[in-house]
Amino acid sequence: MTVLILTGQEDVTADMVVMHLNAASVPVVRLDPADLTAGAALSGEYVHGSFHGHLSTGGRLVSIHGLRSIWVRRPGVPAARAAQPSAWLTEEASQALYGMLRGCTARWMNHPDAARRARHKPWQLRLAQRSGLPVPATLITTFPQAAREFAERFPDLVVKPVSGAHPQEPPRAVPTSRVAPDTDFSAVAYGPTLLQRRIAKRADIRLTAVGGTLMAARKETPADADPDEVDVRFATSDVPWRPAEVPPRVAAAVHTYLREAELAYGAFDFAEDADGTWWFLECNQSGQFGFIEVETGQPLARTIAEWLARPAPRDHEQTDGRRTVTP
Repeated sequence: MTVLILTGQEDVTADMVVMHLNAASVPVVRLDPADLTAGAALSGEYVHGSFHGHLSTGGRLVSIHGLRSIWVRRPGVPAARAAQPSAWLTEEASQALYGMLRGCTARWMNHPDAARRARHKPWQLRLAQRSGLPVPATLITTFPQAAREFAERFPDLVVKPVSGAHPQEPPRAVPTSRVAPDTDFSAVAYGPTLLQRRIAKRADIRLTAVGGTLMAARKETPADADPDEVDVRFATSDVPWRPAEVPPRVAAAVHTYLREAELAYGAFDFAEDADGTWWFLECNQSGQFGFIEVETGQPLARTIAEWLARPAPRDHEQTDGRRTVTP
């Protein structure tokens, strides 16, 4: 049976996983939904109570019922490279592709429905609380007065986007920034604003979860670090990421989070304070892992490949593609 990876051909992080699948002689097909009608094709037939579907890309034809797992890695916008792309064609291609794939018994990393829900940061924060993870005091608001009162209660704040990258072309990451003490907050009325108590961190933590396997990496904050550099993605520090042990209570809470979120993969970001507490910041359901593997040597790509290579569930074991969160 075949592993289907939905991503672009230029995705070098996916290459790391493909290498391990090839080494294990596991058939793998890589398809970018952006290529539909322009190098990639699909077909599905629903006749006499049965379904038969096929995908074609790069000269290869694969049966949808012959898929053991589907890795939704970094798929392009469906039919974006069509001869005459349009919003209508994108919606048609999206419903055709993902609708057919939802009908098979393959294991998902991650199921599109679970992934869509997991992107919502307010939902993440509440699930993290319910799962037992410490969450910094947070306010999401369009009320300027609420922001002012929150700043009085928690004078040291950061501001970050609610949704993530700014939707320009190409998308631009918006850094988490420290809030100036004299901020007026009037502009809060023009759009939802996420304010969060700043954690005086001694390290950043990236915990990568693959099924039931958890691997954490730690990046220590230098003693002379600029206190205004609160976003590790944009910090000037050259301190490397190093492997770290996952505290048992954190591990238990992360497993609960993954189970409730119905995720097979998650990249968790934490801030470690002076007491050693790991404060939950977010969980990216499709977060990058290549840079962590390169710096720490942790076998993340191999672990993902092993999860993808497992057999698909039998029909009677799975009626909903989201039931794929297994160790």
